[in-house]
Amino acid sequence: MIDYSLISFMEERLKNTPMVFSRYMYDRINWSSRLIGLTGPRGVGKSTMMLQYMLQQSSRKDMLYVAADHMWFATHSLVELADEFVKYGGKWLCIDEAHRYEGWSREIKQIYDGHPNLKIAFTGSSVLDINRGEADLSRRAVMYHMQGLSFREYLEMFHSISAPLLDLESILTGDVNLPDNLAHPLPYFRQYLSEGYYPFFIEGDLDRRIQQIVSLTVERDIPMYAEMKVSTARKLKQMLGVVAASAPYKPSADNLAQEIKISKNNVNDYLLWLEKAGMIGQLRDDTGGMRGLGKVEKVYVDNPTLMTVLSGGSPNVGNLRETFFYNQLRVNYDLTASKVSDFRINDLTFEIGGRNKSQRQLRDVRQGYVVKDDIEYRHDNIIPLYLFGLTY
Repeated sequence: MIDYSLISFMEERLKNTPMVFSRYMYDRINWSSRLIGLTGPRGVGKSTMMLQYMLQQSSRKDMLYVAADHMWFATHSLVELADEFVKYGGKWLCIDEAHRYEGWSREIKQIYDGHPNLKIAFTGSSVLDINRGEADLSRRAVMYHMQGLSFREYLEMFHSISAPLLDLESILTGDVNLPDNLAHPLPYFRQYLSEGYYPFFIEGDLDRRIQQIVSLTVERDIPMYAEMKVSTARKLKQMLGVVAASAPYKPSADNLAQEIKISKNNVNDYLLWLEKAGMIGQLRDDTGGMRGLGKVEKVYVDNPTLMTVLSGGSPNVGNLRETFFYNQLRVNYDLTASKVSDFRINDLTFEIGGRNKSQRQLRDVRQGYVVKDDIEYRHDNIIPLYLFGLTY
């Protein structure tokens, strides 16, 4: 039989799982897959979504949710648990924070191969790489990556406002119908930028919680996978501080290496690890031919809320606007740096600014749009910034 402490832990988590709202990723996951992996930055709601799936099922008697760092695993293995679970009719096993269990990929592979009728789901850090574990799960696992709350999700989750889900074409053509209770979105938008990206902001102590996430991510998660020393982890934190102070940061390997006293050869690797971990975003040009392979032109703090906290509550408003646009659109679209403006998406060029932003930089652009903050309505090629937060 499954140990009572595990059952009790699961039931307690289920009892405290909210069901009034589910994240955008819920409907994108193929829940019938034999092996599902869900990664993402700390605090974006991965565990909650797995628990919500369990609560949506008509019967949970053949389902089990466990946390990989539960004390039970100090003297038992995942394989041992799965063997016992299947013996008593288990059909769906969720392993939360799998990366906290030493040898997780090897044992999940063994469970997958040994129990063909058992479905497995696991969550993990955004720096988790299934190709670099002790066992390659890339041919077995269907992987999903989840970001934090969009502006649309924030409105629904915390203000009970059901804004429409928009694609880029609808926004650019003006095919947008907002609900009556969102007639004036800007006050909500201001609040979202400062505190709305992480679902836990409603619990209070936002600054402290985000600082904890930064520390755990930089000092524990990244070193675990990059095989870094503690001293190197401190350098990562210094690098994040440099980027946050001047984001969007124009990367200079020489200057960054000199400022935090590391080898120039390590700069790109450190930035890539911070990006994987959800601490920064890197905007590349289109020279790579494939997404994510171009030259890095700008480095952003990952999201507006993180940027606000790292800046001590007073972020540069221009940088905050660019960060929001990049953060929201990257979920569904491939953004690249523009040679004449801020961003490109395919053949479309976007210039981001405030109410008084001019069209000067778009004079020679065939399909250009000025994305303005502090306005409610679109006009010609001028689009309100907040609308781009309704794309997921």
